Amino acid sequence: MPVETSPVRAAVIGTGGIVTGSHLPALRAHADRVRLVAAVDVDERRLAAFRDQAGEHVAGYHDTARMLAAERPDLVLIGTPPSLHTEQVCSALEAGAWVLCEKPLCLSLAEYDEIAAAEQRCGEKYSGAGGGRHGGGPGGPYASVVFQHRYGSGAVHARELLAAGELGRPLVAHCQTTWYRDAAYYGVAWRGRWSTEGGGPTMGHGIHQMDLLLHLLGDWSEVRAMAGRLVHAVESEDVSTALVRFESGAMATVVNSVLSPDEVSRIRIDCADATVELTHLYGHRNDDWAYTPAPHVDDRGPRTTRWRTPAADVPSSHAAQLGDFLDAREKGVRPPGSGQDARRTLEFAAAVYKSAFTGRPVGAGEITPGDPYYRAMHGNHPDWAPKERTEQ
Repeated sequence: MPVETSPVRAAVIGTGGIVTGSHLPALRAHADRVRLVAAVDVDERRLAAFRDQAGEHVAGYHDTARMLAAERPDLVLIGTPPSLHTEQVCSALEAGAWVLCEKPLCLSLAEYDEIAAAEQRCGEKYSGAGGGRHGGGPGGPYASVVFQHRYGSGAVHARELLAAGELGRPLVAHCQTTWYRDAAYYGVAWRGRWSTEGGGPTMGHGIHQMDLLLHLLGDWSEVRAMAGRLVHAVESEDVSTALVRFESGAMATVVNSVLSPDEVSRIRIDCADATVELTHLYGHRNDDWAYTPAPHVDDRGPRTTRWRTPAADVPSSHAAQLGDFLDAREKGVRPPGSGQDARRTLEFAAAVYKSAFTGRPVGAGEITPGDPYYRAMHGNHPDWAPKERTEQ
């Protein structure tokens, strides 16, 4: 059921760089619809600095449970290290709040299904209570993961063209996240460790572009992958590559790296009648998308005119995703980037790891609760799992 449209009362958990630099501007961009009322952080100085920037009206807490009990927010935005996400997401759902959480939403498919169970449990709880301002029951609460690259006018336009067949049948695709991270980057205690980050660039960096690729091309059917630990002294990989077959028959290559001095994020899809390509780094605008007609297509005809990016230039951003999230909440419907839609991306990442570590292809739907890669992305593989996991 739709919920009240009075300003949504929001809280943030974690007040580090991603919240200060991305979530706070997003909240300000929608100040007519949402009001930040509370912030949680275990670091007193960081919390104080955030409140100075956010405003005196934002109450500060060092404990999530106390904040949820005292403030009863409608919306919780989470920007903490990945290992904390599942517990914090479930706690917020139990309090009746809708949740928008940084990627990865959780560390494994098992944890994702735990969140899905919490959604179901809390939906029944709040439906029985008659819904109300928290949007319970069939209309929530729901948890969504931040995949901001899906949003913005360029991505929306490309997906519409592909879905309508305007570019012809998708045939070949490339998905590239080639970034650079030095040793100092991994000096942060939770990075590079399976138990706290969940994986390397496949989970923490390339997941954005991989999600956008799946958003544009739909369901995948098979993955064949490789991974390496070539430079950094970390538990997880610092590079991965994959060959992908989609249910449509299209095939793709995927590269995720933190070893690449010339940083770029790129998606290219070659269709029967045109190539669509996105080249950017950490966010895109309309000008970052290019369309190239096939030789048999009139590049000045009405068809190619429809390929032109929209007049409105909405960049991919947390603000763009938050707007769609708030729209879904007002309608009482599941927001984008949640449920099976987001699970597909996490399953894809798990399949990349399983294929890379086992040396064999992995099919969609193969990683079930009895599979070691369901519980952890390293699958307890002796060459990749944390040493304490493999010692007898």
